[in-house]
Amino acid sequence: MDLGLQGKTAVVTGAGSRIGYGRGIARTLAAEGCHIVAVDIDGEGARETAAELEKSGHAALAVAADVTDRAAVDAMVAETLERFGQIHILVNNAGASSKLKPFVEMTRTDWDLDIQVNLYGQMNVAQAVLPHMIERRYGRIINFSGGRGIPNISIYGAAKAGIIAFTEALAREVAQHGVIVNAIGPGLGETGLVAHAPREFLEANRQRSMVKRLCTPEDVGPVVAFLASDVCSYMAGQLIHLSTF
Repeated sequence: MDLGLQGKTAVVTGAGSRIGYGRGIARTLAAEGCHIVAVDIDGEGARETAAELEKSGHAALAVAADVTDRAAVDAMVAETLERFGQIHILVNNAGASSKLKPFVEMTRTDWDLDIQVNLYGQMNVAQAVLPHMIERRYGRIINFSGGRGIPNISIYGAAKAGIIAFTEALAREVAQHGVIVNAIGPGLGETGLVAHAPREFLEANRQRSMVKRLCTPEDVGPVVAFLASDVCSYMAGQLIHLSTF
């Protein structure tokens, strides 16, 4: 099936991590013909992702930006437009989490990290790209949710739950302008978000899974590619919960 992604420009936030979903998503979209803008607070990681894609013959740009810093996000959008001329797709993948901790032990600093990155960060980038997409009457935004009902990451889960409501409302606002907004809730994987978790935590969740394994970037990438594509032109404001728990 032709997803119609050839020559489209995709901004992928959180694309610099060596173990996160972002780099795998960037690889999948590049393989479908997208120009990739790899965005990450870790500039070196973003450059590694872009260099890997360019080595494989794909057009890519690396931008170091913190999604909680609106000025940095606006500068990233400007640099992307200068390089590629248009932003067709935003993959709002960047995320972070405070350490696994019972809610009663969490500090306001923990709360702020989880909410600023996972809720405000996605809102920042979406708001920065939307005027451009609306003007051109075309766009795909894929937000990232997750963390539902997992003990010891309650504020992270709360921020990600906010993304579901944000996605539904935003989709209703902008669909008339040719911009389709959906969300994905990936399953738990061995990403940077749980890199500090005890092995027992990961093993317990592996055993909870119907397929007895954790989620991988290779599981997430194709779903994102569908949501980013012209094939996905009717479904809007929805959450695809990619989990086997």
